[in-house]
Amino acid sequence: MDKTQAGGDDWQFDTLAVRAGTERTGFGEHTEAMFLTSSFVHDSAEHAAAKFAGEAGGFIYSRFGNPTVRLFENRLAALEGADECRATASGMSAIMSVLMSLTGSGDHVICAKGVFGTTIQLFGLFARYGIETSYVPVSDPDAWAAAVRPNTRLLFLETPSNPSTEIGDLGALAAIAQRHGIPLVVDNCFCTPALQRPLELGADIVVHSATKHLDGQGRVLGGAVLGSHKYMSETLQPVLRYCGPTLSAFNAWLLAKGLETLSIRMQRHSESALAVARWLLEQPGVERVRYPWLASHPQHALARTQQRAGGAVLAFDLAGDDDAQRRANAWRVVDACRLLSITANLGDVKSTITHPASTTHGRMAVQARAEAGIGEGMLRVAVGLEDPADICADLARGLRDRAPT
Repeated sequence: MDKTQAGGDDWQFDTLAVRAGTERTGFGEHTEAMFLTSSFVHDSAEHAAAKFAGEAGGFIYSRFGNPTVRLFENRLAALEGADECRATASGMSAIMSVLMSLTGSGDHVICAKGVFGTTIQLFGLFARYGIETSYVPVSDPDAWAAAVRPNTRLLFLETPSNPSTEIGDLGALAAIAQRHGIPLVVDNCFCTPALQRPLELGADIVVHSATKHLDGQGRVLGGAVLGSHKYMSETLQPVLRYCGPTLSAFNAWLLAKGLETLSIRMQRHSESALAVARWLLEQPGVERVRYPWLASHPQHALARTQQRAGGAVLAFDLAGDDDAQRRANAWRVVDACRLLSITANLGDVKSTITHPASTTHGRMAVQARAEAGIGEGMLRVAVGLEDPADICADLARGLRDRAPT
């Protein structure tokens, strides 16, 4: 490597997104190099031994270190304001790795009720190994404080939550975590560091599904964990090295390129989502629209203190005489869409729509879904980069055809 652009204190966010972490080889390439190799050679037997013993720097094996992956890690760390980042194969493997690094049999975890359905299923799997999880309302700091036990090892939340867009008070939750000497872990998938930097608000660890907005075009899977030097090197790194939830170099290269346009994409996503949310407020049969930048959102004021904009994701609830009719109305809207993609993924330039109660959160118990505010009439829309007028026109087709109430 002959030139490094790690980034400095004088670089602004958009510059870091384009330049941070770049290391040019002797060939002087302008775009970032891609290192598709499983292993790396050593100068001598002594050099190999020193690298394996941690006494010399350098890459050994791509399961736990690769130059292209390091590019993505360093660039994302610069954007989040973190000491370090470690990339993983998916967002779920990032959360799994954090849980494995911080808990053991007999430990306790506190998690927000309104999180991604698969996250709840993952926490359920850890119950097999003697790790208990308590679920509390994301927006009620008193409930979080009351749930802490002597064996509590971490607090976990998404803010905004998926799909209800509830907001957690990161400052209040950080104070609780600090008082008890336990880490606050925040899934920053919906906002990304372009709109929210949880570490600045008191969080200890940030996780990402890089599959979503960090990529931005629905191309590859990826995840990331960010935190302090001490946590990353002493606590998390052994899990990643020995368990191998490895991000491929190709995916890392695409994700690093995705970061280059993150800021401008998130601003456009947010502007369009707000326009769609305001339109939905005026539509007959829509009982509620959930989007943090609407004045009607219960945590609107809090969102404005933590976020730079509202993000891409909104949810809305359709009326109905009972759950069966509410589901029928919701499915009718989904099935009528010709522009919006019917898929549970989000963070794409293409707008997507899904019915959480039967897809992303379908494996949750009915009572748990109800407590998280996920009803049969709820639809989640991840607003892409199409013209918002076209998105509204697509939704209008199904809203016109809903069953009368």
